[in-house]
Amino acid sequence: MRRPEVGTHPSDRSPVAAGMMWQTGGRADTRTGTGPAGYNWCMTQPVLHWKLVVDAADPHAQAGFWAAALGYAVEDNSALVERLLAANAVPRAITVEVGGRAAWRDLAAVRHPDDPYDEQSGTGLGRRILFQRVPEPKTTKNRLHIDVHSAAGRRVDEVARLGALGAFVLRHAREPGGEWTVMTDPEGNEFCVH
Repeated sequence: MRRPEVGTHPSDRSPVAAGMMWQTGGRADTRTGTGPAGYNWCMTQPVLHWKLVVDAADPHAQAGFWAAALGYAVEDNSALVERLLAANAVPRAITVEVGGRAAWRDLAAVRHPDDPYDEQSGTGLGRRILFQRVPEPKTTKNRLHIDVHSAAGRRVDEVARLGALGAFVLRHAREPGGEWTVMTDPEGNEFCVH
């Protein structure tokens, strides 16, 4: 593989970054930069098709709840966080320790366990929900919600399981098109159990 020239990537302005770009194969989804202490860094941005982003007061608690509710995996971004911290590319103030691992303070995500993920960043590349910290509390009904589908005849059991995880029942609905239970997650976001 031919080593790219310095400056071949919009954010590449140093020989060190060019070397890192070469090590990643010169991928178009590669980003390079310089951290506050002057260290150069390089990372690939995984290609995501979509993700649902949910505002949260505590993104890590929400990720834990929804991972358990949906059978998803909480994303482990600790390798990326540690790598960026070591390069002084991000301030320690935007990170926390969760379950003994470095994590982003204001972001946490869950992904379907069968879907691919980027091994360098821990970011899911398929079905994914990202929880982001926001300062304001939830005040009105969601305009978008998740439907959880239980096995046939098991809705009551699923409602009980989700209640044990911290969800609350708002109401039971019965209409000509079906029957379901409207619940809220621990932060008050509505979802339905069918």
